[in-house]
Amino acid sequence: MDHLTILYRGPLASCDYACPYCPFAKRRDTPDQLRADRAALERFTEWVSRQDHPISILFTPWGEGLVRSWYRRALTELSHVRHVERVAIQTNLSHRVSWTSDADLTRLALWATYHPGEVPYDRFLGKCRELTERGVRYSVGIVGKPEHLDPARRLRDDLPTGTYLWVNAAEGHTYEDAEAASWTEVDPLFPVSRHPHPSRGLACRTGETVVSVDGAGTVRRCHFVPAVLGNLYDGSFRDALMPRPCPLDKCDCHIGYVHLVPLGLYDTFAGGVLERIPALLGRP
Repeated sequence: MDHLTILYRGPLASCDYACPYCPFAKRRDTPDQLRADRAALERFTEWVSRQDHPISILFTPWGEGLVRSWYRRALTELSHVRHVERVAIQTNLSHRVSWTSDADLTRLALWATYHPGEVPYDRFLGKCRELTERGVRYSVGIVGKPEHLDPARRLRDDLPTGTYLWVNAAEGHTYEDAEAASWTEVDPLFPVSRHPHPSRGLACRTGETVVSVDGAGTVRRCHFVPAVLGNLYDGSFRDALMPRPCPLDKCDCHIGYVHLVPLGLYDTFAGGVLERIPALLGRP
């Protein structure tokens, strides 16, 4: 196998934020649920370490992973595995970031989201600046709700030069041209997020070189198609990897449509597909 990209989402669902626009159902995990999540992540990390082909990983937890020591440890350990080309995680940056000093920063990356109303602006900006000082590769994003436009503009002005600020179209919100233009001033790639992408029948890398894995090791082509391809740990998924068109009418999430071949986003984000950093920006 030349290269496998894995989107990993274990059972963790607890988050220290309660964003009203978040599509993920939050809950407070019990101690038993947290132990199960930790065991699942450690099993996954061990599996990755034993492989003999290039692997890239994006952790996409329902909740906030980096407040848990086992996620920080997994990212650190995986960044030092020779055949791991990139290990990244979606995060709200509510955690301390000093743990990154133990990671291989040529392979580690963070996909950070700013949630106005959940964290003081200066605290979030301070974390971003610290990441820059530490040499950590990261992108920053915000949900494009009307009330977030001014905070987004402020963040764009204050972020370190070269740090990409992406904007996700708010679920269920229709953007008139004037409003879309305002968001495009913040994020030149906002037009990619503005509308869901018709996807049925289109070539997609998911199910071939990209897969989704849950805590039990169940492998699916992506987070949005429920059909099972096999299991990671018994190797049954490997024979199912092949080119296959998208079976859904539309794809409206970046971690899905970035893999649609006709969109050409692997060129746009070359070298930064998982952490959502456009090629033209390079390292922050």
